[in-house]
Amino acid sequence: MGGSHGDALRVAVRQPPVEGAATAACVQALAEALGVVKSAVILDPGARGRRKRVRVEGDPLRLEERIRILAAKRAS
Repeated sequence: MGGSHGDALRVAVRQPPVEGAATAACVQALAEALGVVKSAVILDPGARGRRKRVRVEGDPLRLEERIRILAAKRAS
């Protein structure tokens, strides 16, 4: 994870934005960081470019806690 940017998460991947490779890597990174399966990470199908809107299915309290932990690790 690349940290936060305002109210958004920053996800850094090394794959090029060719044939969906960067998007797939982003989904994988988010799933691993949030402790969910890849199918729980749903990208807005109309999103293009670097900024994407994502919905993550799962227990909201657990997901909020994971995000807090990730933000704290990044801040230290």
